[in-house]
Amino acid sequence: MRVIDIIDKKRLGGEHSDEEIHFLVRNFAEGGIPDYQMAAWLMAVVWRGLSPAETFSLTGAMVASGDTLDLSDVGRPTVDKHSTGGVGDKTTLAVVPILAAGGVAVAKMSGRGLGHTGGTLDKLESIPGTRTFLEVAEILRQVKDVGACLCAQTPALVPADQKMYALRDATSTVQSLPLIAASIMSKKIAGGGKSIVLDVKVGSGAFMETIEDARALARLMVDIGKAYDRRVVAVLTDMNVPLGFNVGNSVEIREVVALLKNEAGGERRLRELVVYLCGVAFELAGLAASVDAGRSVAESLIASGEAFEMLCKIIQAQGGDPDYLRHTEKQAAAGVTLDIQSPRGGSIRHIDASVIGLAAMRLGAGRETKDSVIDHSAGIVLRHTVGDVIAQDTTIATLYTATESAAHRVATEVAGAFEIVDGDVDQSPLVYETISG
Repeated sequence: MRVIDIIDKKRLGGEHSDEEIHFLVRNFAEGGIPDYQMAAWLMAVVWRGLSPAETFSLTGAMVASGDTLDLSDVGRPTVDKHSTGGVGDKTTLAVVPILAAGGVAVAKMSGRGLGHTGGTLDKLESIPGTRTFLEVAEILRQVKDVGACLCAQTPALVPADQKMYALRDATSTVQSLPLIAASIMSKKIAGGGKSIVLDVKVGSGAFMETIEDARALARLMVDIGKAYDRRVVAVLTDMNVPLGFNVGNSVEIREVVALLKNEAGGERRLRELVVYLCGVAFELAGLAASVDAGRSVAESLIASGEAFEMLCKIIQAQGGDPDYLRHTEKQAAAGVTLDIQSPRGGSIRHIDASVIGLAAMRLGAGRETKDSVIDHSAGIVLRHTVGDVIAQDTTIATLYTATESAAHRVATEVAGAFEIVDGDVDQSPLVYETISG
């Protein structure tokens, strides 16, 4: 079997056999196929696509390229959770401890931020001492002893995906539904969870900007899960507006802590989504009779303080100092803060998530390239959200960064992200639809 023949077959629109895909992925992961040949095949896939059968084979080949987690002896139902990424999306940091406090085992492997979307690992590392890289044995031990972990993907887990994603990022071949679905689901299947909740973001602040693309991706991932004996539910959620008030790293940790401590004044949509995703997960795990019943379980775990204490236990198990959660004022403060005032009064009809995300990145909260250094204290705190009625010169956002020049560079952009109109406004739904197998 020759790689050039496999490339040519896809270039001409042919369909690969399971054997061809496994040969390609296995040899690329082992270093037997050069980047330039795999890049050629990836571009052919972007143009020609993959059939469902090819996508299932690609997912399986990627899983087979490395280790898998065996969670069969943790003594609890196992659930994994994934978000396709967005602005201010800190739901993982709230959902995982709620689920663990409610009797679900979660081995959650997350990523770093790039561009306008944030990364769970960067947020975790804003808590001093927190280790995000754990060996497989450490992951298994922590999930069994504590109930959950929040960590990075190990080099031994789906190494083919790690190599392929780096190549896709460098060759403009990221935007392919089969490649996205296989990448996500290979990690979820290798992660050992028997049930999987997928939060598929839709809108200007997400990778899937239309409901049609998001629905197609969700349906494909649910079908992949079914093919590999996983129960999968995909929830399509709005990402036209930032999720929550805070966008950054340590500022998002503070918002999660406030939510799990059941403090008043939090952003309604963030809590609503966290509780809904937990409801879906509790039902999937067999610990609630319905999503609504699962939502009630989540609310009770927040109200009792058990969810917050579980977050502290997870952070402590990974070397972090839970005192920075109990007393968030200990977190490092930004060198510069700048308040942004509204240029007019009226009702906030829209806040552009992509603009806010890119502004937070330029303040130092995100990465323009993979080598960029994160400033954990940088970010944006929105003081109002969609539907609020405000007066002229009301503070609508506060910028946190290292220098005055950085703050002033994005001030006009942040102010322009707010669309303020006369009269009442209609708000978009938070959850568009839920797709299951």
